[in-house]
Amino acid sequence: MARNQEKAQSMLYRFREAQSLEQGLTKPKERRPHLASQVDTLEEAEKWRRDVIRDISRNVSKIHDLSLPEAQIRELNDDINRLLRTKNHWEARILELGGPDYKKVGPKMLDHQGREVPGNRGYKYFGRAKDLPAVRELFVEQAQDRARPRKSRAELMRRVDAAYFGYGDEDDDGELLEYERSVTAERINKLRSAHDATLSDDSSNSSDSAASEIAP
Repeated sequence: MARNQEKAQSMLYRFREAQSLEQGLTKPKERRPHLASQVDTLEEAEKWRRDVIRDISRNVSKIHDLSLPEAQIRELNDDINRLLRTKNHWEARILELGGPDYKKVGPKMLDHQGREVPGNRGYKYFGRAKDLPAVRELFVEQAQDRARPRKSRAELMRRVDAAYFGYGDEDDDGELLEYERSVTAERINKLRSAHDATLSDDSSNSSDSAASEIAP
């Protein structure tokens, strides 16, 4: 019931807004450029950054609504993260245009309790999104990982042996050594054959020379 009332109020608001535009009582809202690179002045880039922040604030307020279904919570959380990426694009453009570096001077993203918004690999969770079953499970795993004692450098070095640095790799299966032995043996046999052939030729030549000397 409350959801239907909310939809009706939203439709009424849109109707009144359209009516005001037609009557010239309000100006149409200027559309934010799709790409930050399309803006060439610092003043305009700052304006659109503030516009994005207002959209983020509205969605963060909405996502705390207890009547929202799970699907809408996920959708709102995705929208907030998308807007955060858009804000980063505008802040990068502001820096290019000679403005402040908001990554250094800007405030951190905090929740209603003043704590930094939790997340995973750059994706943040806001409001009721933090209470979704899969997200709660993720937070539990992260907490367990943080609580798990880290191994000291000495403990890690105990497991390091010669194999870690690549020594003795050829002993694992013996294939390299076997190949080297076969190649070496083949070369030795060729050298021996060549040497025997040379000795045979020299012996034959010596016999012919001796026979020619004896002959009258």
